[in-house]
Amino acid sequence: MGKRERPLLPDTIAPSWLVVQLLGTAAVVVVLLTVRESQGWIWVAYGVCGVCWLGFVVAAPLSPRLATLLLAVATVPPSLTLGWAEDSSAIVLAVVTVSRFATLTGPSVAAIVGVVGLDVALAAFPGLLVGSSLVVVFGNVGVLLVLMLLGLNRRQYEVQADQAAALLEQTKLAQSEHARAAALDERTRIAREIHDVLAHSLGALGVHLEVAEALLAEKSDVDGALGRVRLSRRLAADGLAEARDAVAALRSDVPSLAEALRLLVEAHHDGVTFEVSGEQRPLPSAVVVSLVAVAREALTNAARHAPGRPVSLRLRFTPAEVRLRVRNELGDPARSEDTGGFGLTGMRERLALAGGTLTAGPDDGHWTVEAVVGA
Repeated sequence: MGKRERPLLPDTIAPSWLVVQLLGTAAVVVVLLTVRESQGWIWVAYGVCGVCWLGFVVAAPLSPRLATLLLAVATVPPSLTLGWAEDSSAIVLAVVTVSRFATLTGPSVAAIVGVVGLDVALAAFPGLLVGSSLVVVFGNVGVLLVLMLLGLNRRQYEVQADQAAALLEQTKLAQSEHARAAALDERTRIAREIHDVLAHSLGALGVHLEVAEALLAEKSDVDGALGRVRLSRRLAADGLAEARDAVAALRSDVPSLAEALRLLVEAHHDGVTFEVSGEQRPLPSAVVVSLVAVAREALTNAARHAPGRPVSLRLRFTPAEVRLRVRNELGDPARSEDTGGFGLTGMRERLALAGGTLTAGPDDGHWTVEAVVGA
């Protein structure tokens, strides 16, 4: 695609209100220079109108309230002279002042109607008093009312535009706050993931290394210390695997729960069967990492305490929850929950953070570990 050409002229040369006030000022100046009236008080009225209009133009960006007051006063002289004027100067000034006043967003609609109502009265009664025809009188009144309605229509458009701009700004602020809250939540989740992964593994690793040091220093028990070192090595490997899973989840690279469990089963011995039921759906990464960690720990304990015996791993999706069950034949009755890097206590803590629960224990000659997370 070719480079898009920039327009030669901008979409808008100046704000609409500025254009209106420049044109209005030009009309007022032209009227004052070309007016032909024989009565001195009409000249004075036109002069007051012109001075108030110029004051409005100058004060508008500095003091909106003063500008509104000056413009309201500027509408009175031309309305008052409509029944007396000898040319069309009065109606031109009325068109400029009344139409502009009716478009202001500062005063209320009631205030605008009140000022224009006063102008209508000033245009009607003097005309009737001097014997002007009803056509002229009602024509002047009709012009003022039409100017008011047109101005109010424009005012409504500007009010809606201001409201839309304010709503857009509020939406941007809300989106900014939402993004900030999401970032804080993500930082909290990252901190929790790092803590959960490292706290158990490194804590247990430190304890076993201290025991190994004590066995060597105090009892010279090389075999016992070597066993502790080997166990520490396995703890370090388990912690590294959990850290990798957590990093993958934080990068949004973690596979689906079923796929992650399938890969875990393939990494263990051939006696593990895996079954998935229910309609699968995407899950939060914290849930995936927690359930995978539970499955890893349960399979590791099964291999340690009942080596070579069948193990079944079942994942079931329901509309209200996700349920993971690991079941194997009982082996060593003295099965310990603290021999693994994660442990039953660690499993429960991790699942609690993900909004889940864990049950584990003997069941009809089998050891069953079952994790449930609402989803």
